[in-house]
Amino acid sequence: MRISIGHVSRYTYSEPTRYSILALRLTPPSFQGQRVMEWRVSAPGIDAARPFRDGFGNTVHLATCTEEHSESLIIAKGVIETEDCAGIVRGLADPAPRHVYRRMTAKTAASDDIRALIRAAGATADIRGMHNLMHAVREAVDYQIGVTTAHTTAAEVLKDGKGVCQDHAHVFISAARTLGIAARYVSGYFFTGADEPADANHAWAEVWLEGLGWVGFDPANRLCPTDRYVRLTTGLDATSAAPIRGTRKGIANEVLDVIVEVQQQSSQQQ
Repeated sequence: MRISIGHVSRYTYSEPTRYSILALRLTPPSFQGQRVMEWRVSAPGIDAARPFRDGFGNTVHLATCTEEHSESLIIAKGVIETEDCAGIVRGLADPAPRHVYRRMTAKTAASDDIRALIRAAGATADIRGMHNLMHAVREAVDYQIGVTTAHTTAAEVLKDGKGVCQDHAHVFISAARTLGIAARYVSGYFFTGADEPADANHAWAEVWLEGLGWVGFDPANRLCPTDRYVRLTTGLDATSAAPIRGTRKGIANEVLDVIVEVQQQSSQQQ
């Protein structure tokens, strides 16, 4: 499948700022099942000629603006060709040792509720056990927009029973790491097949299973990633895998508007 993506993020500041720097993890990787046909990232002050890779293998562009400005506009767009690999990830460059992904973070720290979920789901360190866990997470956490924030933890989500794809991924990762399984967070895009554009990035999780390697699980949609998924970044949780992170000088408030359009492109189009 060929998927066309347009991702626009606009930060508007209540007062002009003289300095801002953004780390843009907005470049999808090519690996088995995903091939970047064309891609471009633009932002004020971006150093397009000097991207680097972070400790998780994500491509990073730095955008530094030293002139007075009241907004930052970041645009990423292109075409990705995908195929269904049944959620199995192969050929992806990742410099981080596998044991790093067993490390708990503030967002994925386990709780008694998460340990109880593992027992109730019959979750084990194999493909069947992870499928059981995926469905159990979705049953325990109803999909609701606007009830969690970027700072909400997996334990808080499970206790409240409501959240979005980021929260489902955090709960799944927390449970997998509690079982001693290497688990990582993935940020990307999901082609729903609907005519209307998506309103945000999508998120899912991957775990390392003996005999299979890295395998993706999307509790929000109750399935392993297919050719409808486009991978963007990976990390220990949503913070380290965030497509955009940055800082600026000044005390101005900021408002973020995000528009993401994910559409299928005909293979005959150029």
